Amino acid sequence: MITELPEPISRDEMKKNNVPLPFRDRCAGLLIPLNKCRKEGWYMPWNCVEERHDYEHCEYLDFKRRVKELEEIKKARDAKQ
Repeated sequence: MITELPEPISRDEMKKNNVPLPFRDRCAGLLIPLNKCRKEGWYMPWNCVEERHDYEHCEYLDFKRRVKELEEIKKARDAKQ
């Protein structure tokens, strides 16, 4: 299980691995092995459980990071007024 967000991979790396545009975010580095595992496992739901959990947890952590950034922006805006 991941405990913090991984470093984002480059756009070239995402393009090379055919990551769809809506999924090109900080967690794309975890999506690549997940999609590879899914393809090799015939997309059965009981395969790749750990990879899927890590990817979904990364997405959750990224969501929390974005919410925190938005709160800081709002606090800074309110402090100016």
